[in-house]
Amino acid sequence: MKKLKIGEVAKKANVGVETVRFYERIGLIPCPCRLQSGYRQYSEDAVKRIQFIKNAKELGFSLKEISELFALRVRSKARCGDIKKKAEAKIADIDERIKTLQRMKSALKKLVSQCKGAGPVGECPILENFNTKS
Repeated sequence: MKKLKIGEVAKKANVGVETVRFYERIGLIPCPCRLQSGYRQYSEDAVKRIQFIKNAKELGFSLKEISELFALRVRSKARCGDIKKKAEAKIADIDERIKTLQRMKSALKKLVSQCKGAGPVGECPILENFNTKS
């Protein structure tokens, strides 16, 4: 199996070298062996893990949650249903965030409708609302 330098891993995974180092530091990718020169030597598995991380992040999973998914992946008693529960929890979390964003949008639209867009900034109803909201 060909060993890869950190730059090669970063390029194949389409991330920066610092991202590879960060994922290594927090344990999302295993620490690679090093040559006597100190260069890291990664396996192709590092690229696959980083791609997994990127794909999971695109679906809203946090790095902590991704770490939990990796742990389930290697746990002998883990089942597909365990992963499904994590995905369902993420869906519920996304639904809640959407509701929060919709409330924020509605409140901001109301403020924008109250602003004539003219006059001094000190009399702007949007800024006034920010000063008086508790």
